[in-house]
Amino acid sequence: MNTTFDYNNLDTILQNHEFKASNIIAILQDTQECYRYLPKEVFAYLSEKLGMSRAKIYSVATFYENFSLQPKGKFIIKICDGTACHVRKSVPILEKLRNHLQLSETKTTTDDFMFTLETVSCLGVCGLAPAITINEKVHGSMTPDKAMELLKTLKEEK
Repeated sequence: MNTTFDYNNLDTILQNHEFKASNIIAILQDTQECYRYLPKEVFAYLSEKLGMSRAKIYSVATFYENFSLQPKGKFIIKICDGTACHVRKSVPILEKLRNHLQLSETKTTTDDFMFTLETVSCLGVCGLAPAITINEKVHGSMTPDKAMELLKTLKEEK
C-alpha cells in the first residue's frame, strides 16, 4: 500500500456503511464521489477492511460503467450522442470542446484535472436536444458557441 495515500476519508466511508461487504456498491460510489475516481490504493484497503477479495471488488468496479479507475476533472462534461441529439448536431459541440480543451477520444481529461469530456448514449432529455450535462446539471438546446460560453464561465469560477 502507498503510505502517502490518505485513508481517513475511506475510513469514514466504511464507518458510514458499517464495514459491510454487502454495501460494496455504495462504498465504491462514495469513494468515487470523494476522490473523483477509484484510486488503485483503495482496492487492497477495502479488501482488508471488508474481508472481500481484491478481484471481487475490482470486478464490481469494472462491471458498472459509472465507476472510473482514471482520475476525472473537477467539471465532468457529458455530451449526449443519442439519436435526437446527434440529428440536432451534437458532434460539432463535441469537436469544438475537444479542440479547445486539447482532448481526444482517448484523452478525456485535461492535464490540470479541471475538465473531463465524455460522450454518452442518452441523457434522457431528448426534448432539449442537443444536450450536455456539467456535473449532472442539464444544459439544453446547446450549440458550439453556447458550449464555449459555459466553458468560459466555468474557467472564471475556478
